[in-house]
Amino acid sequence: MPSTGTIITRTFTSRGQLPLENVTISILRHSGNALPQLINVQISDRSGNTLPVTVPTPDLVNSQSPNGPTPYALFDIWAELPGYQLLVIQNIQVFPGISSIQNLPLVPLPDAGSRPSLEVNIPPQDL
Repeated sequence: MPSTGTIITRTFTSRGQLPLENVTISILRHSGNALPQLINVQISDRSGNTLPVTVPTPDLVNSQSPNGPTPYALFDIWAELPGYQLLVIQNIQVFPGISSIQNLPLVPLPDAGSRPSLEVNIPPQDL
């Protein structure tokens, strides 16, 4: 049986931490040197949450020895809502059998005509 992990997202305003509804959340999987693969697209609920998404991960045995293969899978998350900066979280590490909760603080745009984005890159864990 293949190993899996879970990604759950929570969207909110960056400063007030008020939940944001109707945020489009896209989850993409890294696949080596190929283009990322779209895994899931959801819309956040009234509480700013999405349903859990089960994603493929390396086998649990990869985490049993210090110099073994990478024990996690890498994913990117894009969060979009009109009136807010596009938020891109890169290199989210998902381990087998673990639920990963990713907070997504969205920053309001000062001007409706601009569309800058905010990118966050999570460095690899020192395992």
